[in-house]
Amino acid sequence: MYRAVTRLIEVTVEPNFMPERSSVDKGQFFWSYTIVITNSGNETVQLRTRHWIITDATGRKQEVRGEGVVGEQPVLAPGERFEYTSGVPLPTASGFMTGRYQMVNESGERFEIDVPTFSLDSPDNKRVLN
Repeated sequence: MYRAVTRLIEVTVEPNFMPERSSVDKGQFFWSYTIVITNSGNETVQLRTRHWIITDATGRKQEVRGEGVVGEQPVLAPGERFEYTSGVPLPTASGFMTGRYQMVNESGERFEIDVPTFSLDSPDNKRVLN
């Protein structure tokens, strides 16, 4: 599991390779990832937008920006959490993702929180240590 905390808002990520949605022969690899956002602060916040940077094993980057996550812009009161699962395809057997969420608090202040960089690895992918 991967974890980042910004302004007392914790984001954890658990990636999962999905062989049933992947095809090694066709160069298609698919992962799901479950994200839990926990508000440990003392102010209510809302997730407004997301910004992802997805990098495959060849170094090719793809940026994804959009409103909310999985069609929602969750509001988190102090102590509340929001969990969702999404997915990402890659043309390589490994890669990584990193990102940020734009949040807004009750007074209208906008700020960004970090999503931890997380690794996408196929179980068949051989790791090379330098």
